[in-house]
Amino acid sequence: MIGFTLFALFVLLMLAGVPIGAALGLGGIVAIAWANADTQWWGLLAAPQNMQAGIAKYPLLALPMFVLVGSIFDRSGVAQRMVDFAAACVGRSPGMLPMVAVLVAMVLGGISGSGPANAAAVGGVMIAAMARAGYPAPFSASVVGSAAATDILIPPSIAFVVYSVSVPGASVPALFAAGMFPGILAGLALIVPAVWLSRRRGYGQAEATLPRPPFWRSLREAAWGLAAPVLILGGMRVGWFTPTEAAAVAAVYGLLVGMVIHRTIGFGDLYEIFRDATETSAVIMIVMALAGIFAYSVNTLGLADPLVRAVQASGIGSAGALTVLLGLLIIVGMFLDGVSIFLIFLPLLYPLMLAFQWDPVWFGVLLTMVVAIGQFTPPMAVNLLVACRLAQVRIESTLPHVGWLVLSFLLATAAVALFPQIALWLPRSLGY
Repeated sequence: MIGFTLFALFVLLMLAGVPIGAALGLGGIVAIAWANADTQWWGLLAAPQNMQAGIAKYPLLALPMFVLVGSIFDRSGVAQRMVDFAAACVGRSPGMLPMVAVLVAMVLGGISGSGPANAAAVGGVMIAAMARAGYPAPFSASVVGSAAATDILIPPSIAFVVYSVSVPGASVPALFAAGMFPGILAGLALIVPAVWLSRRRGYGQAEATLPRPPFWRSLREAAWGLAAPVLILGGMRVGWFTPTEAAAVAAVYGLLVGMVIHRTIGFGDLYEIFRDATETSAVIMIVMALAGIFAYSVNTLGLADPLVRAVQASGIGSAGALTVLLGLLIIVGMFLDGVSIFLIFLPLLYPLMLAFQWDPVWFGVLLTMVVAIGQFTPPMAVNLLVACRLAQVRIESTLPHVGWLVLSFLLATAAVALFPQIALWLPRSLGY
């Protein structure tokens, strides 16, 4: 009964418009109070203790720094230079600009780790360029919104940091390495329908008339941005710095590029950059702290045990359980952001993962891919909403286009589910 009340109260608060962090915290506090009603009142002290325990974890030091990196590179002009370089590489013909959008989003994904920031940076450049080339605005928004979803797979990833502090046995370096090939696979999966739709429907006919940027000049101007993922990931690999230190190095590097190299960031811009990064980080950390109460309630009340027993008794097996689970999370991902999904469901999913002996790193990559799908699947797709706002179109107008991109991303997710080595080969080769 207490467990039902916990989830019922959480859902009711969410439907009433209460912020998700407050709904998690209040639901957990009520469950703790009910469970300790016949004993001492000081059982409620578990609430503040678990709030502190939810965020007092070393890997989380990297989170605000990666948020800051995304805010810096969003304003540094790196996206425009990468677009020019990618256009110089692939040329000018129908379907090439959507390919450029996906490729640039993948490279920026190796810098920031924030999907909405990626959508804003890429969309701010690509949507106008695609409009000049004759692409419909809803199609452009669909491509940009889906391309930005690769951001949480290609390291560094805020979602992987959150997952790592919740699941023992899944370190941040291992998750970063595991996300590389699935992220590239997802990007390629988006390029295929984007180019196919462009050519089949006759989009981008004016693209061939646009000038092709000079290769060497565009490479020289994009080099500083292209070097950022190499610095971040290469530095971690050779042992120059930890993931947390890598985030700080990336922030300093971004300021150097923006303020000294490209001179697109002035001292007057720093206040807004740091303010935005602080607000975003604070919201994430507050939600995580309040989710610690919720997770404690789920664990101490033993709510996950009946779920595991019921799934095992159903006879659907490991593959069936994984299929049903990922399908449900895709639906949830249409309404909630990735961090919230992890914080709500990981206390329930972790015992299920242990029961079926799923590899925690592979399982984390699969969950992240499902979350990525939700980021550009209507009705509440955060990346798609950002892209639609930039394109000045309604989200429902993207449905004829985004459905093909969702289907292609789903096929990439199924490939990783069927062939775990796509995710596990690199971290195991690197010794993580």
